Amino acid sequence: MAHIIVVGNEKGGAGKSTVSMHVATALARMGHRVGTLDLDLRQKTLGRYVLNRQTYMEQQGLNLPSPTYHELPDIDQNILEPGENAFDHRLSMAVAKMEANAEFILIDCPGSHTRLSQVAHSLADTLITPLNDSFVDFDLLAHVDSDGEEITSPSVYSEMVWNARQLRSQAGLKPIDWIVVRNRMGAQAMVNKQKMEHVIEKLAKRIGFRTAPGFNERVIFRELFPRGMTLLDLRDLGVKGMNISNVAARQELRDLIKALDLPGVTPNF
Repeated sequence: MAHIIVVGNEKGGAGKSTVSMHVATALARMGHRVGTLDLDLRQKTLGRYVLNRQTYMEQQGLNLPSPTYHELPDIDQNILEPGENAFDHRLSMAVAKMEANAEFILIDCPGSHTRLSQVAHSLADTLITPLNDSFVDFDLLAHVDSDGEEITSPSVYSEMVWNARQLRSQAGLKPIDWIVVRNRMGAQAMVNKQKMEHVIEKLAKRIGFRTAPGFNERVIFRELFPRGMTLLDLRDLGVKGMNISNVAARQELRDLIKALDLPGVTPNF
């Protein structure tokens, strides 16, 4: 069976699609067969990213290792069992189709709570939650006191992941490996960074997730999207001398892939 990676966070702007595309493309460039699915049926940022890549490669005559992209299939409502949800059925069909050819299936969830996102989390072998280094974003995982020092209670997204874990346990599936990625880190004051690190470490022990390094805020990520390219494609685009920022970003991706500890994957880029 394919290893299912879900990238989820119910808040927009955390860099989910950037993480999704870079993880999927890194796996493809390491020789793994990767299928992707975008559950944000309105914006489809990951879907656009992959299609931009296909279009650019055709225009430039390039043939780079790439993930495949799949749409949720349409279904005939008449085939549904009584009480069966149409979105559940469409997601199951999409995953079953990809499993025939993929070692990894990466599912990018929308920045909101939807039925599709909820079901996808219960399918996750690995769950990646990008999180901006901000207490505004942290509030989605847990509530803290006014000093930002103590956790008062888990929040809505953590409860949703807990429910997904319960469903997997009832089905006899292995536990979700949940990794919270501190993403889009910038030049915030050190006091804020230290407080965030402190409460994330506390919450990790309390509700059971690991932490991993993400990407710093860099212009290069926004520049790559229209061409569907990633940091690992720069040399194929003729970039011979990468600047310090690009080298550092490539190392961040390597560190992230290593931290995910996916089965059969050893970063070699």
